[in-house]
Amino acid sequence: MKSKKLSPLAVYLVCAAAIVLLLAADQYTKSLAVQYLKDQPSIELIPGVLELFYLENRGMAFGLLQDQYWLFAMMTVLFLIVMVIVFYKLPKTRRFLPLTAGAVGNFYDRFLNHYVVDFIYVSLINFPVFNVADIYVTVSVAVFLLLYLLYYKDEDFAFLHKNAKKEESDG
Repeated sequence: MKSKKLSPLAVYLVCAAAIVLLLAADQYTKSLAVQYLKDQPSIELIPGVLELFYLENRGMAFGLLQDQYWLFAMMTVLFLIVMVIVFYKLPKTRRFLPLTAGAVGNFYDRFLNHYVVDFIYVSLINFPVFNVADIYVTVSVAVFLLLYLLYYKDEDFAFLHKNAKKEESDG
């Protein structure tokens, strides 16, 4: 029996549903952090290794660029536009888009509150406090790099070089 392929619309709907579910999980964990961790001492889950610690991050990763709300907003919108274009241009069998849930989750927080709620702290290595959306971004980048190195082919990204080839032939 042949497996039935999903229509392009079904693929988009599945991707959109996955992004919405991931975004909902991110926002739910952040709401729990606000409810149970804000103005409270940290909670050690694994003593000396892992803690829940409430932090309002007004910067980006590692606390860089504090209070640069409009810069983050523009960067996020630009990033999402690029992700949608890349998703659309990649061959249908090679599409990858989970990175957007993390970007949208943190953008939503910045838009609403002008800060991102972080609450996971790996005290063993004194790693900066992060959240579920950050996990999405980190894992997605790692998976994308593996796919890029092991699965994608140069022709999958030919659309990125279309103008460069044209300029070389014109020049």
